Amino acid sequence: MDDRTFRDAMGKFATGVTVITTDIDGEPHGMTANAFMSVSLNPKLVLISIKENAKMLDKINRSGKFAVNILSEDQQEVSMLFAGQIKEKREPEFDRLNEMSVVKDALANITCNVYGKQVAGDHTLFLGEVEDIVLREGNPLTFFAGKYGQLAAPQLT
Repeated sequence: MDDRTFRDAMGKFATGVTVITTDIDGEPHGMTANAFMSVSLNPKLVLISIKENAKMLDKINRSGKFAVNILSEDQQEVSMLFAGQIKEKREPEFDRLNEMSVVKDALANITCNVYGKQVAGDHTLFLGEVEDIVLREGNPLTFFAGKYGQLAAPQLT
């Protein structure tokens, strides 16, 4: 199969949208990602996947930590900003958690120390041991077939 067919098939899996953040020399850095999952309850581990040519790869390798920020349905512009889809100069809003920069008002901010990593094809998979979490109420921003969306209200039976 060609690359487009593979990408189209993977796009049929609806995901949430996250921004991965880390700090280098006191400066916050972030990138939009939907390759995120929980891995283990004991110890509490999550996994992110970072493309080999992404600037964030070196930053996480240098810092040894990262935060996963799960975006709300009201944060599409935040996702677009960190994905480089908004070209005008804007400063994202950060909070601090566990001495790390996290996206302000995200549904969840999850700070992690790198627990392990594995190169897999053209990506590096980072396992993160969860250090701290902040949760907020709201609905998630979703991504499906290359487009942003929102969850429909659950149907009561």
